[in-house]
Amino acid sequence: MERIIIFFTILFFCGVVFAQNYTVYNKENYTAPKQKDEKTLFILDYSSSMDEYLEGETKYETMLKTMQRILPKIPKDKETGLRIYGHKGGFTAMNACRASSLVVPVMPASSKLIEQELYKYKPRGMTPITYSLKQAVTHDLSGLEKEKRIILLTDGGENCDESPCEWAMNLISKRKDIKIDVIAFNVDERDDLDQLRCTSSVTSGRFYNPQTSAELIKSLENSLNITKDVEGVIVPKH
Repeated sequence: MERIIIFFTILFFCGVVFAQNYTVYNKENYTAPKQKDEKTLFILDYSSSMDEYLEGETKYETMLKTMQRILPKIPKDKETGLRIYGHKGGFTAMNACRASSLVVPVMPASSKLIEQELYKYKPRGMTPITYSLKQAVTHDLSGLEKEKRIILLTDGGENCDESPCEWAMNLISKRKDIKIDVIAFNVDERDDLDQLRCTSSVTSGRFYNPQTSAELIKSLENSLNITKDVEGVIVPKH
């Protein structure tokens, strides 16, 4: 009898604590927590390997279709920009390894402009990842307040004799306001994956290794915090 009384006493108090500290929401009354006012810069790969075929189309075409699907989902007040690399060759390797351009500065309501710029360039050259990251931090994101996130999409590792991992480690020794998400699209070389994974992890960014177009879409959605309709969620009260 005493055990039964103790059991129901514990059950009662658990019910009180749950009722006081948690509320159940559904998609009719749930508003997702507001994300940080984060500035976002896409750095996209236009190197020659993006002309290789995967699932019946080039990786370049897959990237364009994916971005076309993702861009309208970005809130208009979210400041977003676009840098591309590998979109031109050069007479020397040095020139090709400096082929990196900011084509849309970080600003609100930029999705349509980004989409327009995506189609103006073709895959041609090298993969200057580290140089592009340096340019992004030094110029594209300079002077911007609050948190900054770079979303780097590449189908291969650095091939301009630099280490994005070493550069990222040097970056975080000086500043903590930039996170780098890396989307290693159809990359399977271990050394390349190690370098790219390091680049994201040391900056507290996210790392993805999608192998298909569907996985690429999911990776970008996750990086941008784009979520589907909420069916039901339990949110603790503070």
